[in-house]
Amino acid sequence: MAKKARKSRFALPREIRLLLSAGVLVFVFEYFVIPQFASARKSLHLLSDLNPLLVIIAVLCEAGALLAYMELTRTVLTPHAPDRYDTLRVNLSGLALGHVIPGGSAPAGALQYRLFNEAGVPPATNAFGLAVQGSGSAVVLNMMFWMALVISIPLNGFNPLYGFAALAGVFLLLAFFGTIFLLIRGQRHADSWLRNAANRLPWVTPEQVSKLLNTVADRITLLFSNRRTLWASLGWASANWLLDAACLWVFLWAFGHVVSPIDLIVAYGIANILAVIPLTPGGLGIIEGVLIPTLVGFGVPHNPAILAVLAYRLVNFWIPIPVGGLSYLTIKSGWPRIKPITE
Repeated sequence: MAKKARKSRFALPREIRLLLSAGVLVFVFEYFVIPQFASARKSLHLLSDLNPLLVIIAVLCEAGALLAYMELTRTVLTPHAPDRYDTLRVNLSGLALGHVIPGGSAPAGALQYRLFNEAGVPPATNAFGLAVQGSGSAVVLNMMFWMALVISIPLNGFNPLYGFAALAGVFLLLAFFGTIFLLIRGQRHADSWLRNAANRLPWVTPEQVSKLLNTVADRITLLFSNRRTLWASLGWASANWLLDAACLWVFLWAFGHVVSPIDLIVAYGIANILAVIPLTPGGLGIIEGVLIPTLVGFGVPHNPAILAVLAYRLVNFWIPIPVGGLSYLTIKSGWPRIKPITE
């Protein structure tokens, strides 16, 4: 018997969701982004003392972060990972979409999933790999933040913002490890719950959900039993975050202020953990609005903090949009064509 699609009585119409997203975006721009640009204009004289070599090093750090994320993707998609160039193009395409559409990493993940499927990655491997890539990367960020926080609080004192970010991090960690425990230890219970849920969804059968769950559980077990793959994933995720943070650190140096790496990781961790809340594309306005005052609180002069953060976001947020768009066009045009996957 065909199942009919059921809409939740609490679901908002698409037009309303778009209107709310646009409203949030306008609010963030008006109260967080535009004032920073206005303040930056008063600090443009600092550009005359900018060290070009440090700017190049900062850009190379961000490029290294993207390459590390590419290697993380290939690790979690093993043994069905596309080659490095194709994986990088898919990642850049997803990154560009995530920077122009509100909704957190969901739109970017959906695009990457579709492109990897078209490249020949099996659906179960694809879904599991992208889920582990996103969740595992968030776990690594939270671990870095917590370690830096433990060192920072005795030196700098406690800030209420620390507690809010730490609480958000705890929920992310509980969600990640709770899902793993449910799939591995309580798989039978999870199977029953998801099969019942599938009966209420259109275009999905309980058998399909059960099969996917078993495959994902098997791959999780395989990941945790394969120490080499597990440590490689953690290593590449760490390299991605550390190189991205290093880009910000070098920009601060380029504008004449060297900040403690511990203070930098605390500020960087708070901004990126809070940016997980899907209010604006890529945390636009949120990251800038958190990073600048936090760095100032750690002793960075206001003007260098503004210029360094805006320069960092130019490289981290804005430049990947056209680069990712171009990458997507090369994939859809078929030139160069994505190579078939060989195990």
